[in-house]
Amino acid sequence: MALKQTGQFSFVEALLPQGIGRNSRLERLSELVKWYRFEKLLKGVRDEGSAGRPGYRPVLLLKALLLQSLYGLSDIELEEALGDRLSFRKFVGLSLEEEVPDSTTLCRFRNRLIEEKRLEKLFAELDRQLEQAGVILKRGTMLDATVIETSAAAPPRDDHPSADPDARFVKRQGKAGSSFGYKAHVGVDEGSGIIRRVITTPANVNDTTPADALIRGDERTVWADAAYHTHSRERALKDRRVKARIMRRANKHHPKLPPRVRRLNQLIARRRAAVETTFATLKRRMGLNTIRYIGLVKAEGQVLMAAIAFNMRRWATLAP
Repeated sequence: MALKQTGQFSFVEALLPQGIGRNSRLERLSELVKWYRFEKLLKGVRDEGSAGRPGYRPVLLLKALLLQSLYGLSDIELEEALGDRLSFRKFVGLSLEEEVPDSTTLCRFRNRLIEEKRLEKLFAELDRQLEQAGVILKRGTMLDATVIETSAAAPPRDDHPSADPDARFVKRQGKAGSSFGYKAHVGVDEGSGIIRRVITTPANVNDTTPADALIRGDERTVWADAAYHTHSRERALKDRRVKARIMRRANKHHPKLPPRVRRLNQLIARRRAAVETTFATLKRRMGLNTIRYIGLVKAEGQVLMAAIAFNMRRWATLAP
């Protein structure tokens, strides 16, 4: 299928005042990221447009989806933003005279990335680029999880049918009531704040269940709160010569923690508090406070795309 030839600047754009349509973060990303490596991973993915209409280049559509995650936009909002924001057009490679991809095209492309499991490959490729750039420090991995409610209507109870059959209820921590949706589990690189692993589950899955899969194995320390503590996990980390800095909690055999353990908990809490910045950025600045799509597979896709966009955002911030 023919592809649109995009990115050729027009005479009108040459006459625009210097600085119009500039976005320093997006310009930095354009310079830092080796986009040709993503193009190789997107080979074979096509915008299946209508007969006779050339499709958009896959990397252009990928950049559009990254903008969607960076700015918390719906498909329709993304289409509108590409139409009226010059900085967005520059980033994806569209001139002022070129037609923007519509929301249907963008949705269809995202679904293909999810169905063909391309997002996992894109996330791994970005991880390689970040490591080559020396951004990932590997001093330690901070484990944590956050609940993201779904936009689908919640059923009266967990045993009733729902518009989203994969979403689940979970009790709100420190608050009355419950949330209905999914949970994003992350392993964050200590120091850089880069997300190195992300797993999405229904909201009722315990934090400790996917924890071992969040540990990369090349870190020197694992930091986590008491929800992640098990003796078997501590032993496994010790056998791998990884320091287990996992908080302890009282139990029926030890209803009161000794002073030494309480002090250690406080020290761990201070060190791992940085992971809260990750969730604050994802939810408050990037708009990942709602799962927009139905089903676990699409929820995983939304969270993984957000993690890719987040890591690019951090790279632009950390790079000299």
